[in-house]
Amino acid sequence: MNFSTFRAFRSRNYRLYFGGQSLSLMGTWMQKTAVSWVVYSHTNSKLMLGVSVFATLFPAALFSFLGGGVADRYQRYRVLLLTQVLSMGQALLLTLLVWQRPDAVWGIIGLSTVLGIINGFDVPARQSLVPELIKNRQDLPNALALNSSMVNLAKLVGPALAGFALEHLGAVACFGLNALSFVAVIGSLLAIRLPPYVAKLHTKNMLAELRDGLAYVAATPAIRHILLMLALASLLALPFTTLLPVYAKDVFQGTASTFGMLDGAIGLGAFIGAIFLASLQASVNLSKVLTVNTFIFGVGLVLFSQASWYPLALLCLVVGAFGMMSQITISNTLLQTTVEPALRGRVLSLYVLAYAGLVPLGSLLVGAVSEHIGVQHTVLAEGILTLLIGGLHLRTLRRKPCVVLAQPVPADPVSEKAVPV
Repeated sequence: MNFSTFRAFRSRNYRLYFGGQSLSLMGTWMQKTAVSWVVYSHTNSKLMLGVSVFATLFPAALFSFLGGGVADRYQRYRVLLLTQVLSMGQALLLTLLVWQRPDAVWGIIGLSTVLGIINGFDVPARQSLVPELIKNRQDLPNALALNSSMVNLAKLVGPALAGFALEHLGAVACFGLNALSFVAVIGSLLAIRLPPYVAKLHTKNMLAELRDGLAYVAATPAIRHILLMLALASLLALPFTTLLPVYAKDVFQGTASTFGMLDGAIGLGAFIGAIFLASLQASVNLSKVLTVNTFIFGVGLVLFSQASWYPLALLCLVVGAFGMMSQITISNTLLQTTVEPALRGRVLSLYVLAYAGLVPLGSLLVGAVSEHIGVQHTVLAEGILTLLIGGLHLRTLRRKPCVVLAQPVPADPVSEKAVPV
């Protein structure tokens, strides 16, 4: 790791964005951990764990394409600012609900659904805004990798803090701290200085623009492939995290802190993976990195599924999460550097759909399957399926030319065109 690992920080706006999001995401992961723990503690149902994940992610997927259209049609900065304010309101309502009725599981799931709808507009706006915060376009892949490191550092620290807070302060404290964390991100957004916004002339209505986005993806094989492979990983591999509370409580006979450590191990591995990606040179073949890391992800899941010794299980999670990181980050990087700028929000909304739409379906699937064959056999099956996805990557890698990490992206917002994959 060297200075080039953090080269995107040369842009003031990106530094502000990164700092505010870092603090807010820690609160988000505290809330996510607390929701899973509270739901499972009050229901003892693996299926309800899947429902709680579904409640947040599926509405985000359902509204993401509309959110991508909004991000392309209106000022992304203002859309993001609004969604952050609304997310803060959701966290406050959740805090009040759990304070008044700690066992209000369906109320928690209902508010999780509200957050999912907000995220359907938030994520496309946030992802498509990042290129506008970077002065040097060649720093964009680095900025996206640093974004992933930020998310996973929060995933490392947030669950650990949540485990401590759940045991010593209660779930209300987790939700309240998340609400407070939005002060940081809203403050950082208000401090960002962007060029004056020039409204675009739209000759088509929103529905026609959404159809144009789908037609663009259908006509671009490289983008189709990226989205398809991410969709497979999201449905068959990534939902293993839904079963972590079961591992913590039933397999390892632990407490909320045990759950926090398991979640934190995933955050550590993914954080290391993100820093690794941020440190790669421009000549690195991203497709090869993605293929190798998919196999690492699968091996980590297989080993974790059979690990009965808690420290070994943590190590296996770190290894698996290192490989898991590439599924999301490399897909995002390839899309951001390939897509036409005017269509960025709509294409990235399909990225959200491939991830946020299929992870909750996969969560319901693994929750139901684990009721019949057990959590360890379910995670073993996910690991084997991940290795098969790695095989698909390998077959594609042998047929396609190299894809590099950082290609210069023209700065002209009108003629800016993607580098073919």
